[in-house]
Amino acid sequence: MSSTTNTSTHHTSTIGAIGTPSRRNTELALLVFAVVIPVFAYANVGLAIDDKVPAGLLSYGLGLGLLAGIGHLVVRKFAPYADPLLLPLATLLNGLGLVVIWRLDQSELLQSINQAGNAASRQLLYTAMGIALFIAVLIFLKDHRVLQRYTYISMVGALILLLLPLVPGLGTSIYGAKIWISVAGFSIQPGEFAKIVLAIFFAGYLMVKRDALALASRRFMGLYLPRGRDLGPILVVWFISILILVFETDLGTSLLFFGMFVIMLYVATERTSWIVFGLLMSGVGAVGVASFEPHVQQRVQAWLDPMKEYTLSRQGVGGHSEQAMQALWAFGSGGTLGTGLGQGHSDLIRFAANSDFILATFGEELGLAGVMAILVIYALIVERGVRTALAARDPFGKLLAVGLSGAFALQVFVVAGGVMGLIPLTGMTMPFLASGGSAVIANWALIGILLRISDTARRPAPAPAPNPDAEMTQVVRP
Repeated sequence: MSSTTNTSTHHTSTIGAIGTPSRRNTELALLVFAVVIPVFAYANVGLAIDDKVPAGLLSYGLGLGLLAGIGHLVVRKFAPYADPLLLPLATLLNGLGLVVIWRLDQSELLQSINQAGNAASRQLLYTAMGIALFIAVLIFLKDHRVLQRYTYISMVGALILLLLPLVPGLGTSIYGAKIWISVAGFSIQPGEFAKIVLAIFFAGYLMVKRDALALASRRFMGLYLPRGRDLGPILVVWFISILILVFETDLGTSLLFFGMFVIMLYVATERTSWIVFGLLMSGVGAVGVASFEPHVQQRVQAWLDPMKEYTLSRQGVGGHSEQAMQALWAFGSGGTLGTGLGQGHSDLIRFAANSDFILATFGEELGLAGVMAILVIYALIVERGVRTALAARDPFGKLLAVGLSGAFALQVFVVAGGVMGLIPLTGMTMPFLASGGSAVIANWALIGILLRISDTARRPAPAPAPNPDAEMTQVVRP
């Protein structure tokens, strides 16, 4: 009998060990387009207004490219497996917003009434601050699950942010809404940051309470009715949103706040009844407040009959808003392909760059095709956020990604719907497009958190440890 000893090494190969591609080169290529497109748009505006390439074209292109490049390098280093589309999409929207804000700055009409100036340069500064916060989120937030520890601290922080505009001497009212605070000469909108903090609280709370909230006492007309004691959370959130609507006269933040909670509640429990209750309660609350709050009544009147409001305002015998009708005219004059960048008259809306009405400028100068392209970009950001939620490996990450994506989608819907006459105007800021430091900084932080969740979800699982017993095998042959 002879024996032969065979030594072989056992290798384990799994998909998790191989991993998924990081897609960072794809992100870099898309970022190039995201910078080049606004640069060409900037040159187009300058040629349309002054018949020459604007003097700041090179500095604008280098500034936007530098900010995007730094953001990309940080993502490549600290979140290598994150979604490759979110950063380019946000950069493209931010760049186009800068171009249109600068185009409105050049308006002779706005300059004559001191409503134009250096809004574009300020917006570029706010963009730099937003990307700095975006970078800080990726560097210091190593794992999004850490945020779950601060569930109730987030609730307190969100309430403080929402109540700050009501503090005497700190809060200020702009266009009838008390949603700003004034600090060292700067106007800050705390509600933009509150939506992120609230999403953290809702995600942590619903992850713990989702089983109890999913229980139904009985079924009525195909809907599972929640138990009475489980209605508490939605009643509290509904009441707080009504208080915001009453004391701050801010319809947009109230809808955003309550809508985000209902979306996350539905995702956590998978009960359609929560959506029905949410819609009913939001409708009852809005109608109730509109019956006695003058500012909300004015918004509703301008929505129901914008031409009447415009006529009364022009005649000086009443009317509270002529912008709603002017926005509809801007969309109508733009047609399908638009008048061309720099060749519209949406500056007649006066404060278009500093509000949701900047969408009317896009509608007039880029037409229906341009507005649809903008909305598709927004839809892609929401879609990538929902995809991140589906890929997340932990319940908290799923709910947080859904909450942030839902808040972003609701804000776009509320703004676009108001400007287009679908719903009453709310005065919220169009994400990344309109001028506003709080909005652009907060939305860059939102993108950073989504990228962190995405990186954790797409990161390949570590390869299993080798089995010592399988390392050596001995085969004995006769």
